Amino acid sequence: MSDIEVPLRPKRKKGLVDFLVQFRWIIVIFVVLPISFTFYFLIYLGDVRSEMKSYKRRQKEHDENVKKVVKRLKQRNPAKDGLVCTARKPWIAVGMRNVDYKRARHFEVDLSAFRNILEIDTERMIARCEPLVNMGQISRVTVPMNLSLAVVAELDDLTVGGLINGYGIEGSSHKYGLFSDTVVAYEIVLADGRVVRATRDNEYSDLFHAIPWSQGTLGFLVSAEIRLIPVKEFMRLTYKPVVGNLKDLAQAYVDSFAPRDGDQDNDEKVPDFVETMIYSPTEAVCMTGNYASKEEAKRKGNKINSVGWWFKPWFYQHAQTALKRGEFVEYIPTREYYHRHTRCLYWEGKLILPFADQWWFRFLFGWLMPPKVSLLKATQGEVIRNYYHEMHVIQDMLVPLYKVGDALEWAHRDMEVYPIWLCPHKLFKLPIKTMINPEPGFELHRRQGDTQNAQMYTDIGIYYAPGPVLRGEVFDGAEAVRRMEEWLIENHGYQPQYTVTELSEKNFWRMFDAGLYEHCRKKYGAVGTFMSVYYKSKKGRKTEKEVQEAEQAHLETAHVEVDQPDY
Repeated sequence: MSDIEVPLRPKRKKGLVDFLVQFRWIIVIFVVLPISFTFYFLIYLGDVRSEMKSYKRRQKEHDENVKKVVKRLKQRNPAKDGLVCTARKPWIAVGMRNVDYKRARHFEVDLSAFRNILEIDTERMIARCEPLVNMGQISRVTVPMNLSLAVVAELDDLTVGGLINGYGIEGSSHKYGLFSDTVVAYEIVLADGRVVRATRDNEYSDLFHAIPWSQGTLGFLVSAEIRLIPVKEFMRLTYKPVVGNLKDLAQAYVDSFAPRDGDQDNDEKVPDFVETMIYSPTEAVCMTGNYASKEEAKRKGNKINSVGWWFKPWFYQHAQTALKRGEFVEYIPTREYYHRHTRCLYWEGKLILPFADQWWFRFLFGWLMPPKVSLLKATQGEVIRNYYHEMHVIQDMLVPLYKVGDALEWAHRDMEVYPIWLCPHKLFKLPIKTMINPEPGFELHRRQGDTQNAQMYTDIGIYYAPGPVLRGEVFDGAEAVRRMEEWLIENHGYQPQYTVTELSEKNFWRMFDAGLYEHCRKKYGAVGTFMSVYYKSKKGRKTEKEVQEAEQAHLETAHVEVDQPDY
């Protein structure tokens, strides 16, 4: 049993909204799943048509679409039109944060055509992609070539633009950093219509470092050049069960990928992929993977598990079997491993469709999974959406690796959500401060997982209904998130902006560093054209008056100036 006490809470009276949520699966099965499947199929056909075009033709279409964006921007009258934003509908975004800023008057620019892979350059080992290219699309093209993006986010629907402008992590991030750390160059349309290519060492190097986490508020991303790595056909995955208290589970997780001798950059000591799932305060399964050839996987005695088939057990439940069967090893086709959490949306599928993990449902209807997140949001309605914000948690806590045990104990006391996903990532020390930075002087402590140029952080993914809600107790979701955000600020942690935030503007800039971002907002004309990143992330409705007042305050306030170092 856990030795951490959770607060006693009174019982909560259930109302009509609880009934609607309980039986929402009816809408999901008969409306959302069929439409989702149709959407996915049509998108797939579009991707196939795109792949049949020559790279030369794709580039020509790209250039034409960029000209349309430039022309549209120049049509804007700053005195009459609202701030600039994309024409994408608010419910289409994969993140659970409400895109309420689009309720105010705004000037739309259509980026829906930017969904093509422009080039796979095997000499430079670069994939040049437009922002709406998603992870399923890029892995479908590259993996058969024995190539892959260095960081491939697990869910198929996540896009290049979203992962760059927001937050992108994967099981290889302990080697390569976040998704944005693997980008070589950005093609950006600035507020004045200029099209620039930003790299870490050209004249737009400040913009290059400011783009990640900016939520598209510095300009429109129209393409990105992303690092490729060579891969093999299979992932050799080891499942290791761990039993103990939360501090024990945290240490086992750290030991699974971080050598105690500090040799973190040694590929012979560090696995290619890492994740841990904590199923209770006393049980977890650590998973480590290494690329393996087809010949190795098919050797006598080795087990191949194609986890991507629709009738297969959901991956997190399959991994949980290690708690009973003990440590085991199997080989998973590489692309199926990349997207192992897609079918069940990690474990959120269990809440959406309580019986969808049963063998009979998987066999008969599993091919319809997963429901498209955007359609789930579109069919919620205001009442259910507010219910989820209060009674449901979708948060990521990004904390220094050495504090993961403390963070797990805090999450247990305040949220009591299981399973929990753990995934490490490097946070690099750069020549200039960006919106997120390692702890000052981290390299002097030589903590487990750290190197001279990067501090190891970990994502603590908290996605599910909290224990108090499942037990029918009172739970204040907004207050729990506020306490989490304060804990993160005090412990040099970060909260991805796709989540529902309760941060005030003051606390937002206590968590993130404003210097370089505000410098680039001023230098590249984003102020008065694009909404600020805080205001775009802010919870709640935004009226036209609020938008105008917020941007006017930025125009009238002296911006933070930063000295630009030599890159």
